Amino acid sequence: MNDHRRIPSIAILLATAAIVVACGGASGPLGPVPTGSASPEASVDQGSPDITPLPSDEPTTGPSDEPIASPAPGNSTGPSSAPAGTTIVRAYMWLGGLPGSDGLVAVLREVPGTKSVATAAVNALLAGPTSGEKGRSITSAVPAGSRLLGLTIEGGVATVDLSSEFETGGGSAAVLTRLGQLVYTLTQFPGVKSVVLQIEGVTSTTFSSEGVVLDKPATRADYVSLLPDIWVDRPAFNAAIGNPAHVTGNADVFEATFRIKILDGSGTTVADQQVMATCGSGCRGTFDVTIPYRIGKAQYGILRAYNLSAKDGTPESIRDYRVWLTPKG
Repeated sequence: MNDHRRIPSIAILLATAAIVVACGGASGPLGPVPTGSASPEASVDQGSPDITPLPSDEPTTGPSDEPIASPAPGNSTGPSSAPAGTTIVRAYMWLGGLPGSDGLVAVLREVPGTKSVATAAVNALLAGPTSGEKGRSITSAVPAGSRLLGLTIEGGVATVDLSSEFETGGGSAAVLTRLGQLVYTLTQFPGVKSVVLQIEGVTSTTFSSEGVVLDKPATRADYVSLLPDIWVDRPAFNAAIGNPAHVTGNADVFEATFRIKILDGSGTTVADQQVMATCGSGCRGTFDVTIPYRIGKAQYGILRAYNLSAKDGTPESIRDYRVWLTPKG
């Protein structure tokens, strides 16, 4: 990853947080860093469930990189929630691309059924991207060998204790990115609004050799600089998109207007719809849209978020997400 992102000052972070709150973004409590709770991880709600394609016969720790044999339209064996005895969690990685289109991306992991879903999500983050994801420009700034030593959740604050490897290596961009990955992974749960980081049991107030100041519980607003111009949070990369597709996220684009296109496995456009965020042109607004599309059989395709240049109408800020498409039921 190119080291092109600067670590923002505390003043910039607070200003960014205020903007995101105004536009409907997530936020968390401010104030002094709390000490870790002695209570175990609470059972937290996962919010809206993610849907994955049917698992392939090939053993894998993540979604298969190959399309699954397409079920006949209307067949009840189409994409569904995780099978009994398993849980689907999200981890946030980095999807490469041009400036304005690169940034954090959600990927899914199917893990053995557990009530400690936050622990499972952090462990999935530390494990990094799958080989198939790496082949699609998905990487992680989390150092190899980083281990989860403890996790507690109390009053909306997750206190996560990681091994010393987590703060080693990388320049300012990598350090900022790994912190953002961690915060976004934990705040996927409605019951977690902010995150306190500990290294080897000690609350971190100055992180890594880059000297990142962590003087308050961190929220998603603190890492908004890691998002592309148009950020789709649902569906996750490789997830089933449904039909009509349900797409949510946030964007900072001219006049709050952009487009979402859906392409089938051959690259043919099956939908192309204008979308409007709640604000734009200097602030990040949210969006929540449904997009119908027509397709003959289930297959992997592409959800493309992009903007049209105000200057000449050419596509820009293009961001592609691999998704599983299905005929309308």
